This record gives sequence, C-alpha cells and structure tokens, in this order.
Amino acid sequence: MKDEGTNWAEATQKMEKSGGVSIRTTILTKNKMIGLLSLKTAPIGGIICRYDPRELKPAMQVYDDPEKAEEWFVKSLKTSQQNGWRIVYDGLPLHG
Repeated sequence: MKDEGTNWAEATQKMEKSGGVSIRTTILTKNKMIGLLSLKTAPIGGIICRYDPRELKPAMQVYDDPEKAEEWFVKSLKTSQQNGWRIVYDGLPLHG
C-alpha cells in the first residue's frame, strides 16, 4: 500500500493509461447517513476511496497490487456491515 497522500488524479491517470480499468462503487447507509466505498483497479494496481460523512474529507489508499486492493475493499465492506452500515447499492458507478 502506498502513502494516502498520493495524488488521486495522478494515480488514476496512470491506471487509465495502463488499460483494463475496473470500477466498483458501493453506497451504504446508517442512521440517516450516506457513505461511499469505491474500488478502481487496473493491471498496475488499485485505489480504494472511502467517504464517511463523519469525516472532513474522503480517504484514499493506493495499492501496487490490484488483488490486494480488492482484498482490502472486501474486508472494509465487511467491517462496515459489522459496524451497522447497510449496502443500498453495489455495482458499476452511477451516471446521470
């Protein structure tokens, strides 16, 4: 895992240039709050982005290995559910 201070735009551009990009978006709810957990992977790595409405800004982790990124995404999702978050959407990003 790389430093969370990595530039999101820079990491995303590198992934898109490498091709084979996959994106998964999960929207969660808890006590009238809406949260987001998103995974973006490519052959060169992965990025997990988490938006928690109780935090000032979103958090991001960049991984060199797309399989590790997916593994941590699944762990984060399970932990969120154990902490009372309910999944209302899990799939491709919504547009429009």
